[in-house]
Amino acid sequence: MHVSPPADAYETGLHRPRYTLALLTVLSAFSFMDRQILAVLTQPVKLEFGLTDLQIGLITGLGFALTFGLLGVPLGRWADQHERRRLIMVCRGAGGALAALGATASGFWMLLLSRSGGAVSDAGGNPASLSMVADLYPPEQRARAMSVFASGGSLGALMALVGGSWVAQAYGWRVALASVGCVSLLLTCLFWLTVQEPRRSASGNPLDARQSSLGAVREIWSAPVTRWLIVAAACVLLAGYSFGSWNTALLVRHHGLSLRAAGWISGAAALSSMVGGLVSGALADVLTRRDPRWQIGVPMLGVAAALPTGLAYLMLPAGSVQAATLLVVLYAFFLTWWVAPTYAALSLVVAPERRATASAMLLLAGSIIGNGLGAILTGWLSDRLAPVAGTASLAWALSLMLAMLLPALLAFARARRAYLPALDANRMPTPPPTPETTPCTGK
Repeated sequence: MHVSPPADAYETGLHRPRYTLALLTVLSAFSFMDRQILAVLTQPVKLEFGLTDLQIGLITGLGFALTFGLLGVPLGRWADQHERRRLIMVCRGAGGALAALGATASGFWMLLLSRSGGAVSDAGGNPASLSMVADLYPPEQRARAMSVFASGGSLGALMALVGGSWVAQAYGWRVALASVGCVSLLLTCLFWLTVQEPRRSASGNPLDARQSSLGAVREIWSAPVTRWLIVAAACVLLAGYSFGSWNTALLVRHHGLSLRAAGWISGAAALSSMVGGLVSGALADVLTRRDPRWQIGVPMLGVAAALPTGLAYLMLPAGSVQAATLLVVLYAFFLTWWVAPTYAALSLVVAPERRATASAMLLLAGSIIGNGLGAILTGWLSDRLAPVAGTASLAWALSLMLAMLLPALLAFARARRAYLPALDANRMPTPPPTPETTPCTGK
């Protein structure tokens, strides 16, 4: 259990919650842009270095996932025990520096090293940022705040699709990569100079902060609500990363679009996902006033709507461009409903000294399963289905991956069932003010 900080702790001008949240979101956006931009730059990079598709897959997916897997939980635990502001500065700065270094790559191995090493930005920066946001905003505003931070991913994807492709076409892929890295470094300096470490929520157990990483992981995983939330997130991200990695190729192969036209549709979907994430956070904050279980009910609604919408999109006949645009925008809108409420729920059922570790565990599951396996597994399925399905093999492969939303729904349902007991167990009323802090009434 933990003690909630007094209400005015969230409002103090020292912390400037809105400014801090905005800067954390922009840092996340550029980190995600750095992560996604190579997908836009794949063709010129492949031609310059003579790379195979397998090497491209290692650079854009598996290398990042493995590095994240090694660093995610240890850095998350470090964020729970030390100053988060310093960790964010180091990790985001390292990510920006490695992005700029990637622009000087002379071959596959240097590019793989810079891209894989860039995972440190998300491995340490995201859990620490999520923990900081949880301390900046009270529980009744937390889902909305989390949705703003989560929108950084969609904003970064949009910037990579639109800005990255424009810069690469005008000045080359090296300039595009270097630009992202340099801007990230400048933003990191601004963060370090203008943001202060917010006050942490007080813990009911002083030993929590000294608990080992393995002990914290075991305790988080042993709780049914956190375990099922992590499983649900892994299933959604497996479907989501598969779709995101192959959707542009699907639009080109199945609907006969040019890369530019497919990029515009993908950009519209990215914008829609950002709006959907913001809507879900606001909706969760409103509905949880009636029933706290809506914190997990909102993700369930989003996944339940995304599944049939995505399947309808994938089953469209070739050339149905207008219908495809509408359906993929709707799919992207609903699929991101899980993000902000899930992280808000996670922050409410674990002790403050384990928030970053719990977030890192969820991010790790998504990185290894979603980012690491999604694109590769989809490609393998498409190859196996090609003799039977022909040119529709990719659509069928994506449909099979989209079916992972069904176990995600079941996992969210299990988490929802365990949510109220966990919430009550982790909640302790705010202590009454001491005589020294009680305002004088004159009576």
